Amino acid sequence: MKESLYGELTVIGMKGTEAFVERVDAYLKEWRRHDDEDTYLAHVSCPRFGSGEGKSLIKESMRGQDVYIFCDIFNYGVTYKMHGMIVPMSPDDHYADLKRIIAAIGGKARRITVIMPMLYEGRQHKRTTRESLDCAMMLQELVNMGVSNIITFDAHDPRVANAIPLSGFDNVMPNYQMIKAMVKNVPDVIIDKDHVVMISPDEGAMGRCINYSNALAVDVGMFYKRRDYSTIVNGKNPILEHKYLGQDLNGKDVIIVDDMISSGGSLLDVATQLKKVYGAKRVFNFATFGLFTDGFAAFDEAYEEGIIDKIFTTNLAYRKPEILEKPWYVEVNMCKYVAHIIDTLNHDTTISSLLDPNTRIAKLLEKHRAEQA
Repeated sequence: MKESLYGELTVIGMKGTEAFVERVDAYLKEWRRHDDEDTYLAHVSCPRFGSGEGKSLIKESMRGQDVYIFCDIFNYGVTYKMHGMIVPMSPDDHYADLKRIIAAIGGKARRITVIMPMLYEGRQHKRTTRESLDCAMMLQELVNMGVSNIITFDAHDPRVANAIPLSGFDNVMPNYQMIKAMVKNVPDVIIDKDHVVMISPDEGAMGRCINYSNALAVDVGMFYKRRDYSTIVNGKNPILEHKYLGQDLNGKDVIIVDDMISSGGSLLDVATQLKKVYGAKRVFNFATFGLFTDGFAAFDEAYEEGIIDKIFTTNLAYRKPEILEKPWYVEVNMCKYVAHIIDTLNHDTTISSLLDPNTRIAKLLEKHRAEQA
């Protein structure tokens, strides 16, 4: 039985996360038996001047509070007016507002935890030439401002935590929630090594694939990306070819695993090969973050052609509302999981069991197989 609190709980939802943190707040109130009129949410705002400059305002005291700040850095659905123009908020804008909120707290909180599902500049995590190390600088800056813990989900490279070796950094994986959504929305899927293969779209995602394959007791395949390193297009080296390494996929369901969908070009190329070249029965995709930077047209076309069957992404990052109507899309709700993490940490209790989903996955698979029998 949880008893003592580390401090009085306060949850702050940055711009664009209001609906998410309201659901988190509802779970916390339900578990702690608070009235509907009560709330753990703080009233904050980050207004902007006509020039684009901003500031933050907190409308209640943070002294002695255990504060959890939830920030969706990639929410371009939030806009502001600058010089008469409507401007979508960039990751830089969201990060600046996060720092403003921490500055407004003024060191009065007992502890500050930042929940940043997709790390700011998470793809700029290592140096290969004369270039900046943005993600590492961000982590150090937050720690220097007084942040005690940073919680992220499915970091592009969790080794970036080495930038803050003496501070709290938790990389949470949504494996259980993904598999739960899969068995619910595709009830006829048979999850064993004879029917399902986990596919890594590149060498960088192999760790994620292996985690899933160990939990599900299925095999793994991988695609190798051959890139043109002589040019840069949209900030990255273009992919010339995908080559598959793995066992025969004919007649099997395959699940492509990655941390994010950006434009989706790489995913659709891999899915096309899996279906047309390697004979996969159905193609599914688990991606923690669905950004869909080039829109949905290519995915609609691929679904109509039978290239993809379902794409699962979490609600941790903003997606255009119309995606919820797409027949190929499934939203994986993470609100309850985030509420469990906050509730456990606020009681100053270990979250190790929450971070290790294997026991829950085993029970879920046992139930799923029993229903299929």
